[in-house]
Order: sequence, then C-alpha cells, then structure tokens
Amino acid sequence: MPSTRANQALVPFAVACAAIAIFAGMDAVMKTLSIAIGAYNALLWRAIIGTIVLTPLYLLRVRRIPDRQTRLLHLGRSAAGAVSVLLFFWGLVRTPIAQGIALSFIAPLVALALAGLFLKEKISSRAVMGSLAAFVGVIVILAGQSGAKGQAGTLEGAVAILVGAVLYAVSLVIARRQSLAAGPIEVALAFNLIGAVLYGLAAPWLGQVPDMAHWPFLLLASAGGTSAIMLLAWSYARAEAQQLVVVEYTAFIWAVLLGWWIFGETVLPTTYAGALMIVAGCLWAARARPIAPRTLKPEILQ
Repeated sequence: MPSTRANQALVPFAVACAAIAIFAGMDAVMKTLSIAIGAYNALLWRAIIGTIVLTPLYLLRVRRIPDRQTRLLHLGRSAAGAVSVLLFFWGLVRTPIAQGIALSFIAPLVALALAGLFLKEKISSRAVMGSLAAFVGVIVILAGQSGAKGQAGTLEGAVAILVGAVLYAVSLVIARRQSLAAGPIEVALAFNLIGAVLYGLAAPWLGQVPDMAHWPFLLLASAGGTSAIMLLAWSYARAEAQQLVVVEYTAFIWAVLLGWWIFGETVLPTTYAGALMIVAGCLWAARARPIAPRTLKPEILQ
C-alpha cells in the first residue's frame, strides 16, 4: 500500500527530527559549559557520565559481544564523532550558535555524496533537490542576519567548525552501517565509551574536575546527547542515509528559536522564509523510498 510505505518513511524521519531538536538544545548547554570549563572538559565529562549510565543498561538489556566488523564500525564512527564535536564546540565558543550550526550544514551535503560513494545508495533526485532547497534556506537566513548585524565569527572558529562538519559527515555515513549492525543502546554506549577513552588520553595535561555548579548542566548535556544518539541510531536502521541527513538542517530552526527565547534575539522575516525552505526541503527528501525491514537483525532491536 502506498500510504503504508509513506508512513514507513516518515516515522524514522520524524524521530530523526526529534533527535536533532534535542541536539540543538544540548548545543546551547554545551556552549555554556565550554565557555566555563573549556570544550575539552565539557566533552570529557559528558562522555564519562554517559558511559557510567549506559554500561549497566547495556549489560541488562543487550548482553551480547559485538563481532569484529561491528567493533570497527563503532570505533570509526565514534572516533570521527569525538573529533568532530570537539572541533565544533571549540569553534562554537568563538561564533554565535546560529552561525556555528549554519556553518556545519556542509555535513549533510558531504554525507549525501559519501552515501552514494561508499554505501552504494542510489541518490534520488528528491534527496538531491530537497538537500539543495534546505541549503538555500540556510543561505537566505544567513544573508538576512548578515545584513542586520554585519558580524561574523572569528576565522579560527569558523575553520574549526567546517573541518568538524566534514568529519561529522563521515560519522553520519558510518552511522548507517553501524545502526544495521547494533541497537541504539550499544551505539550510544560505544560513542560515549570510545569518546571517553580518546578524550581521556589528554586528561593528565588538560583534565580538571568541574565545580559543583557545573554538574547539573553536565548531566543535562549527557542525557540529551545520549538520547539523541539513540534516536538517530533507531532512525538510521530504518531509513537510508540520503533520506535522513537532510534533517540536520532543522537544527538551524531550533538555534534561531533558542536565540530568541534565551537571548532575546530578533527573528527576521528572512529567517521565516529560510525556515520554510528548510522544512520544505526536508519533507521533499522524506518522501523517498523506505528500506526493507528485513535488513534489521532481531537481536539489535533493543
């Protein structure tokens, strides 16, 4: 039935959109923490908290040892993700949230190309046009903000975010294969555990224990990041990467709303126009063909 196939495509798409909304809220929390204790320490302790919380849950619910191929997927995705988020939050301290997120939007375009190259996905015209429409929407919003404020982030912050976005695109493509081989709990634990180990290598020189005032924000950031990763893992197991990477653009809408709500920033007419283009592009891409459920292994649906 066509309606059933459409619903199969839209459900993982909607879940991915919810995950991006959570990520956007976490970005605001992490920027506050990065300013206070540094991006490195904020990410180190967020990863440690996530590992502590998820380990008993994994042992109780999953209780399986991933095979060698799955471990390599965990390592590749988590390593790329760990470096990308470190660069992103280091750059975000030096740029406005909305601008930093907008700069990161090269990631879906890079991921779209990588999905065709490495995952052998046939890139549909809908996915390409939807991605381009969403990207034009971001340009419209940025043009309006530049005309109103005439202020850009520092060059160092912008370069860090752009490099991080390329690595994030790599992690998005790996996430597709990873999510077909492992469940959301295992994916989230691997991301936090490997991130904690990688960040921990520099702890003797850069690590510091945060003040008590920062711990509620660290707990909030860890909970948000972990739940968003699990939601994305669930979505990537049920839809092709080319359908889902475009939802990254919706983060800009949340960045604008958070800026208006928390910081009292004015929402310009161009922001509304760009947001409409972003939503339209996402909905256009979401109408692509869903994957067959037989690609999922019963033991990973936990």
